[in-house]
This record gives sequence, C-alpha cells and structure tokens, in this order.
Amino acid sequence: MKTSLKTKQISIDFNPKPIVKRLLSALPSRAQDIISGRFGLNGDKKMTLEAIGKKYGITRERVRQIENYSIGNIRRSSVYEKEKSYFEELKSVIRKLGGIISEEDLLTHISKDKSLQNNIHFMLIIGEDFVKEKEDEEFKHRWHIDKELASKIHEGLRKLYSGLKDDEIVPESEIVSSFLDHIKDVSQEYKDEEIIGRWLKMSRALGKNPLGEWGKSKSSNISARGIRDYAYLVIRRHGSPIHFREVARLISEIFNKKAHVATTHNELIKDERFVLVGRGLYALKEWGYSMGIVRDVIKDILKKNGPLSKEKVVEKVLKERYVKENTIVVNLQNPKNFKKLKDNTYTLA
Repeated sequence: MKTSLKTKQISIDFNPKPIVKRLLSALPSRAQDIISGRFGLNGDKKMTLEAIGKKYGITRERVRQIENYSIGNIRRSSVYEKEKSYFEELKSVIRKLGGIISEEDLLTHISKDKSLQNNIHFMLIIGEDFVKEKEDEEFKHRWHIDKELASKIHEGLRKLYSGLKDDEIVPESEIVSSFLDHIKDVSQEYKDEEIIGRWLKMSRALGKNPLGEWGKSKSSNISARGIRDYAYLVIRRHGSPIHFREVARLISEIFNKKAHVATTHNELIKDERFVLVGRGLYALKEWGYSMGIVRDVIKDILKKNGPLSKEKVVEKVLKERYVKENTIVVNLQNPKNFKKLKDNTYTLA
C-alpha cells in the first residue's frame, strides 16, 4: 500500500499587491512601468526583455540595467525599511516550509492566483534575506534563507540519488528513511514528513511515478512513457502472472490512459521484460521466469540442474509456466530433445 506525504496550508496574513505598489513608489514612473511589466505585477503575464525594449525603443541590455538599478534602489529606499515586517513574515513562512523550497512549490503553496504569485515573487527578489538558486540538471529553481541548511539538503539529495540503481523503484516510506540517513545533522525541527516531501520535490534527478514510488527521474519506471512502461508497473504491482486483458483494464483504471487490449498484448509480446507463462498470462522476467516455450524451459532446467526425474521436471516447469502437466510430459518424451536414462531420469539429447 502506498504512503503519501501530507501537506498542511501555511499562509501569509497580508496582501502583497499594495505592499509591492508602495515599494514601486520609490522608482521613477518609467522604471515602475518596466518593473511591473517585467515581473507581471499588474496581471499574470510577464514581459520579456525584448518586448519591453521594443515598447521603449531601448536595448535588452538597457532594460536589464534598469531592472538591476531599480531593485537596488528599492532596497536602499525608506519605503523598503517601512515594509520590512512583511518581508520578515515571508521569511517566517519559508522557515516553516523547510528553510529551502522549490519556487513553484512555494508560490503555489501561498496562492493559486498567478497575479498574487508574481507579486510574492517580486518580494522575494527584493528581500535581502532571500537567496534564489537557479534551476540546473540536479535541482529546480529554489529559494532559501539559510545557506548552511541549503548545502546540507543539496548534498543529501545527491547522496540519495547516487545510492539508487538506474531502474530501481523504492516505496515512499523507504526513500524518506534513506534521505533522513543522509541529513542526520539537520535540525530536528525540519525533520517533518511535509518538509521532507518538499525537499524531495526540489530534485530534478529524483522522481515519483503515478503509484507513489520513487526512483531516478530518467527511468521508465518513474517517468512512464507508453503502454509497455504502464504494463510493467501494473504487473509489478499485481505481483503474480496476470492476463493481458486485465493488464489493459488496470492501465486504463490506474493511470487513466486508454489501453486497447490488442495493443497492450502486442506491447507485452515485443518487450523482453515480460514472459508469457500461460494462455494469455504474463509475468516479469525479473521474477526468475525464463523466455521460450515449454520445451525451452525444460532445456534450461536440465542445463542448470543436470538429469532429473519426470516428477522433478514437472515440478520445476510448473514454477515457470501455467500449463497442464501432460503438456510437459509430452515435450519431455520427445527423443529429438531429451533422453531417458537407465535410472529413469531425463537429460538433454
């Protein structure tokens, strides 16, 4: 049964729009307009450097200079000093959310309204206590208020990633436990399942599949891309051989993906991860099932074990294939493939 990291709402007690408006009053009117457009402060759309440059007949670089100048000007203004209590409240929210958090997670946690998010984002840019780490191959855009803590979380996520095999799938409870082992010296106040969940979500290298299981985000077991990958997750979750019709039904039910029976069956046939073990029944090769028809299975068993009695051959084949005993006996008695010895055991012909 999958576990799920819970979340509780931690909100701000102020409206950022009037605060941002007062902060902008420290700038000349043109700079106010440029900053408003650049950060989408009057709506939900942010303007590009190029679009603002065209509007004012200036270069992209000049727009960037005005942006940097304006941010510095606001920080040095008396207005910024007057509004500092709101920055402290925003800082407190980030601390409660874990001290370091992805930008997307932070903004959507505070508000679902894009315009309000843009205003909060601008306050983060202006606030001197807030540090933004830009997205890279390992992590998403993120904000923190504690450099030492951020360094520990980054390193813990790297160690967690390096400890995983490429296609490994780990239950959420285990990934949380492993991560905690890598961040033992982090303050106990942060070792909360909601905070751990936010830290895990900062990673681009780690991911969670639709069944709530974790692994490397590049793995098809985590970022399922087609019927074959969904079929693998369905059969693995089922835990025993399952008919292809049931596989198609479960793909549609669990992942809300349209899976036609014929298409599903074709994909199972083509992929070496799956083994046909009976009439329409498929299992995973990783469970120890070998490829091939009954005759091939008997050959593999005799190669591994040497001469065996008929009863032993039947017993071992039935662990590999869902077939009638008589089918095994008929194959075993074919002299082209197998030979009966004087002690009534069978070996390869």
